[in-house]
Amino acid sequence: MNNANIDTAIFAGGCFWCMVQPFDSLPGILKIRSGYTGGHVANPTYEQVCSHTTGHTEAVKIWFDPTKFTYNDLVKTYWQVTDPTDAGGQFQDRGDNYRPVIFVNSPQQRAIAEASKVQLAKAEKFTKPIVTTIEAAMPFYEAEEYHQNFYKKDPRRYAAEHAPRQSFLNQYWQ
Repeated sequence: MNNANIDTAIFAGGCFWCMVQPFDSLPGILKIRSGYTGGHVANPTYEQVCSHTTGHTEAVKIWFDPTKFTYNDLVKTYWQVTDPTDAGGQFQDRGDNYRPVIFVNSPQQRAIAEASKVQLAKAEKFTKPIVTTIEAAMPFYEAEEYHQNFYKKDPRRYAAEHAPRQSFLNQYWQ
């Protein structure tokens, strides 16, 4: 596949462990990496990010083929795997490093994300306002290897971490 058919998307929605699996089996997804973005420290470690002193948010970067799965489709999937009404974190994951953010790489991605956010608000699916922010992409630093594809490495722990999220998703999206 040539690079003309590869684009990237960056989404934050709580612990990055729970943000990989929902996208991993979609058509056209080429690669997903957990990492940190949005902060002011180069190459932060997990411990630094958890200290709330770097400004980073846990996120996933997704490489995809837009001819097989569009950015619009990714954004729609994103809404269905997060709580867009909780700016203080996601589910049991609390703090600024777990805030919900769509990091956009281009004016086209911004337009799609903004329109999708407006559409979600108009649908009145939630009783609280949609507070997920849409921000310009910043440098993305890959997390330590033990965080990558965590749902495959430790399925029991992943299931326990994912349970509160799944309960919410079942309530609003099933």
